[in-house]
Amino acid sequence: MRYARDVAVVAFAQSDTRRRTDELSEVEMLMPVLHEVLHQTGLGTSDVDFTCSGSSDYLAGRAFSFTMALDGVGAWPPISESHVEMDGAWALYEAWVKILTGEADTALVYAYGKSSPGEVRDVLTRQLDPYYVAPLWPDSVALAALQAQALIDAGGADEPALAAVASRSRADAASNPHAQLTGEVPAGEYLVQPLRRGDCPPIGDGAAAVILAAGERARELCERPAWIRGMDHRIEPHGLGVRDLAESPSTRLAAERAGAFERPVDTAELHAPFSSQEVILRRALDLDERVRVNPSGGALAANPVMAAGLIRLGEAAARIHRGESDRALAHATSGPCLQQNLVAVLEGDAR
Repeated sequence: MRYARDVAVVAFAQSDTRRRTDELSEVEMLMPVLHEVLHQTGLGTSDVDFTCSGSSDYLAGRAFSFTMALDGVGAWPPISESHVEMDGAWALYEAWVKILTGEADTALVYAYGKSSPGEVRDVLTRQLDPYYVAPLWPDSVALAALQAQALIDAGGADEPALAAVASRSRADAASNPHAQLTGEVPAGEYLVQPLRRGDCPPIGDGAAAVILAAGERARELCERPAWIRGMDHRIEPHGLGVRDLAESPSTRLAAERAGAFERPVDTAELHAPFSSQEVILRRALDLDERVRVNPSGGALAANPVMAAGLIRLGEAAARIHRGESDRALAHATSGPCLQQNLVAVLEGDAR
């Protein structure tokens, strides 16, 4: 698929993901990341045409919390700004569209989340149907376990296969200085059967930011831009009971619309907070063993809520910047049991 303008990720920065950041506000956690991503390009805040962020008021515990985070960007002189109450991957989508339409040539996208102050498993129940499901308080791990059991019952995996996903993710994370968990995965007790502790994401705080640019501006700002060749997002029905939890048709449709199946990819960064979800996503995306999946360690090694999806896009782009990948797929999810899914295809210039 060809678009009216070529748009690329030209810079990516992220914080270390930490179990607790009690000593930092969201602004203090975010500012070093914003400074770093701007430094990579030599841009100042006033040089950026559009700014878009992703975060969650439920995590922050107050309404319109994103307005405080703008202190980290600097809101004077006035800037063109927007916000999505979603993972930052969807903020990147909005910024990408803004550039495609010619309303901007450069964009700053950032996302952040502090899960440590509250019980994130309970907070996430607020995403559920408020009439029939949310009053039952099924937490996020219980719902993921329901999905994992559906996958096992369908013959798509077994518990040793899930353990292998967790083990590989933690091993790959050893080369990622920002990861929260690395090394061997202890067997651990069941959190909710069939998911053991190693099959589930850590709770942590973190932030990430990327800069997008169009055409020749992208080449001026980055030696090897990661061109966004396609991006799309789709959603499953809200009611869990009307879905086949062992499949992810919305991921596959988003991938088709993004052009993911036109040519093979060599790298895939999948936003799979639970080991069983990586198996489901691999099947939906037709990823075989030749594709390097989550070389960063993925969300099983660091899962800052509201930033983890944007980090998948940033990690895929960074591998292209460094010449470690030529064509990469990035995926982000939001909601219970892979409810909403975004897929992007990124390419580097031919070498």
